[in-house]
Amino acid sequence: MSTKTKINSQIFQDSNNIYYPNNELEVSELIKEFYKLDSPTEIVGTNSKNYIGNKTQSANTTSLSKLSGIVDYKPEELYIKVKACTPIIEIEKKLEEYNQELAFETIDFGYIEDGKSNKGTVAGYLSCNYAGSRRFKVGSVRDHILGFRGINGKGEIIKSGGTVVKNVTGYDLSKLITGSFGTLVALTEITLKVLPKKDASNTVVIYINEPDKIFELFDKLSSSSSEISGATYIPEEKNNDFITNKHNIFKFNDLRSGVSFLAFRVEGDKISIDEKVKILKKELNLNELDFSILDVYQSKPFWKKVNNLELFEKTKNNVLRLVIPPSHGSKLIKYLENKHKYYVDWCGSLFWIEVQKKRNKK
Repeated sequence: MSTKTKINSQIFQDSNNIYYPNNELEVSELIKEFYKLDSPTEIVGTNSKNYIGNKTQSANTTSLSKLSGIVDYKPEELYIKVKACTPIIEIEKKLEEYNQELAFETIDFGYIEDGKSNKGTVAGYLSCNYAGSRRFKVGSVRDHILGFRGINGKGEIIKSGGTVVKNVTGYDLSKLITGSFGTLVALTEITLKVLPKKDASNTVVIYINEPDKIFELFDKLSSSSSEISGATYIPEEKNNDFITNKHNIFKFNDLRSGVSFLAFRVEGDKISIDEKVKILKKELNLNELDFSILDVYQSKPFWKKVNNLELFEKTKNNVLRLVIPPSHGSKLIKYLENKHKYYVDWCGSLFWIEVQKKRNKK
């Protein structure tokens, strides 16, 4: 019996040469065989992000989609342990029962692909290391991984970390594999740190379109003691070469969505929010600016739409993710103005830019 026949007898393989191991041990045995054959394999989950980056070329594909489910959840100890291909939405629903959340704020790439939600799996999310609007305040995905189990390139089962931060000794491999796009380890189990949800949020919207002043405000917000948990700039849509949908997406009673605006989020209970907004009015000289405030019923869906990247819904163009020092942000805005569709997140550090596909010259 050949090695490949042996693999097929143990693990389901479809007509596209994709293997579907049922558990961690089967993943280990499968990769051991590939290692002996010197045959590379691509690691996939539910393929929710397979259109991001360059395509992988390998002789085999290993799907971890059957490794799904919550292994352990201790709300009082602020951690949840899940199998690699557990859907993000399933984790969020479970945390919602105990008024907890993934503090790094998940991004939903499904709207770019086909206009509807598809957050994919926790392993895919960890592999990409894409964090939402809270990134500049609470850290990225890698800062919320307590530990993992997985299979290395030789088929050996490895583990790193534990269920609490103090258990992490020696090299913290969680930091290494986060953002590796599945090229270093076939993840089988992940332990995440969770945090209590804030009671409410308000969003202050400043109507402004001057690049230098925008980043002056970003600088003040990032250094403020009022714990800003999100700050974004969304310009007016002027280029008709791109789909103009900003007005429809951000249609809220207290928001003039047709013009350029900078928005920042303040979270907490009602009393603390009111106090923070009062302080920020002085720090930012808001009384000299044109602004409005979105209450909690408008604030929550506003930031959900920002993190869903709905501005690029069903786009056929390329979308670039660019992280830069905020000190260079105003120059980049001046360059992008009227040329590309874009918006700024992470209090001035992250640019999402839609770029038209290169047209063939006649």
